[in-house]
Amino acid sequence: MKKELPPEDIDRIIGMAWEDRTPFEAIQFQFGLSEGEVITLMRRTLKRKSFNLWRKRVNSGVSQKHLKKRSAEIDRFKCTRQRIITNNKISKR
Repeated sequence: MKKELPPEDIDRIIGMAWEDRTPFEAIQFQFGLSEGEVITLMRRTLKRKSFNLWRKRVNSGVSQKHLKKRSAEIDRFKCTRQRIITNNKISKR
């Protein structure tokens, strides 16, 4: 890897990598890591079995990790329960 990342960034990258709808391009835009560098980070950080499960999922077609393979109808995910944040207070149920 090019640079040493703080633990908070590593945790966020791992979380983004596990999310099906977060493409590698978003990780590269936010953290400057290419797909190969994300794979190397995941290999170094995760247990072997976890890494193998992640790679299998990314390559299975379930995941939308590559923008080129992504359906055009997928833009951004928004939970149906998500509400508007007003006056710096989160609406409660």
